[in-house]
Amino acid sequence: MKKRISLAALAFLLLTSLTAVSQKKIFNESEEQKKQRMAWWTNDRFGMFIHWGLYALPARHEWVKNAERITNDQYQKYFDQFNPDLYDPKAWAKQAKAAGMKYAVLTSKHHEGFCLFDSKFTDYKSTNTQAKRDLVKEFVDAFRAEGLKVGFYYSLIDWHHPDFTIDRVHPQRIDNGSDTAYARVNKGRDMKKYREYLFNQVRELMTNYGKIDIIWFDFSYPGKNGKGRDDWNSVELLKMVRQLQPQILVDNRLDLEDYDDGFDFVTPEQYKADEWPTVNGKKVPWETCQTFSGSWGYYRDENTWKSTAQLLELLIESVSKGGNLLLNVGPTARGVFDYRATQRLEGIGEWMKYNSPSIYGCTQAPKEFVAPPNTLLTYNPETKKLYIHLLSYPLNVLVVRDIADKVKYAQFLHDNSEIKYRKQGSHDISDKKNNNDLELSLPVLKPNTEIPVIEISLL
Repeated sequence: MKKRISLAALAFLLLTSLTAVSQKKIFNESEEQKKQRMAWWTNDRFGMFIHWGLYALPARHEWVKNAERITNDQYQKYFDQFNPDLYDPKAWAKQAKAAGMKYAVLTSKHHEGFCLFDSKFTDYKSTNTQAKRDLVKEFVDAFRAEGLKVGFYYSLIDWHHPDFTIDRVHPQRIDNGSDTAYARVNKGRDMKKYREYLFNQVRELMTNYGKIDIIWFDFSYPGKNGKGRDDWNSVELLKMVRQLQPQILVDNRLDLEDYDDGFDFVTPEQYKADEWPTVNGKKVPWETCQTFSGSWGYYRDENTWKSTAQLLELLIESVSKGGNLLLNVGPTARGVFDYRATQRLEGIGEWMKYNSPSIYGCTQAPKEFVAPPNTLLTYNPETKKLYIHLLSYPLNVLVVRDIADKVKYAQFLHDNSEIKYRKQGSHDISDKKNNNDLELSLPVLKPNTEIPVIEISLL
């Protein structure tokens, strides 16, 4: 993932990427065909991101090689020590499924360049470590066995490869370096050779592991001493991916925002979108990727962990604006989930066990429905159910504006217990002389669920 930057900078990056003028097309796919291809993803709403690599050994952020300006020789000790003896992807898959997640995306290669798969084009891979295993293959098999969709994160960046040119985000970057200085340190490096390597590895991932549902490229940073579409040959890379995996979904980090079909979904990172993202005024599929704490990779001493309630609110709010949540786990160097992540996953799973109908198949509520204070709305257009998520539990009564004549039935979702209601100011819901606000009568005691959900069946 990207290095931690300010909220304002992230917002700017999202804004600039989404306001690009989209006029060109790469493929002949229609809007309806794209909608059908993405139907499972827009229904499922909730996935697991898994950031795992050599950086789990230093255990101080997945950008540790960059932050501490570590050379390949200095970093080699982590490769030599890598031995995830407790790695059991079947257990990972069961945890993801129990949490209510429907798909998972694993870092096949992160910026450090280390591959979790048995690539023919490098020795810098898991099969050459003490693990002696193709960790990606085991991941794919285990998650498929649990009925989960599978995806690969693949870093366009590679700080280990000898032909990847040193730039402004490289561990050996030159602070305030001139073009001449960068030309000097890059003497002998050849991005053409690196592009060939990139294409070869992506081709392996797209052909050696059966059907792949998502590929998550990360990331482009065009501009002075940066890298963008020309460095990756993004158009041809996307064409190759779609040729090998016609039904695959692709994120928006190939620097192809000016193509109408240069991406399938946009990816606001580490912050909540205030509204449904648009491109040229048109709503687009989107997914926010978030961490349990402040790091993507395992970070032993990082302690800003979100609570279960905060994580659930992230999920609900994403769906309330028509989006997905991809929630990240950073396994330890032994191959297990951090105990804090396990606790949060169990808490989310307990809530999802009873309240998942307010997530799966749901989206932003039609504009005529206005969320009461301290609530979030989701809506299922197929079942005509409106879901009111109570972030703060009210005392006795909840009023929903201008909805009384649309309501057929109301209940708590966690136990299907009836909630009595009336048109506000009247004991007769059919009394047309009063206003159309709905008054829901709630018990004094908050239900024993993290965020109670009211299900409204609409006429």
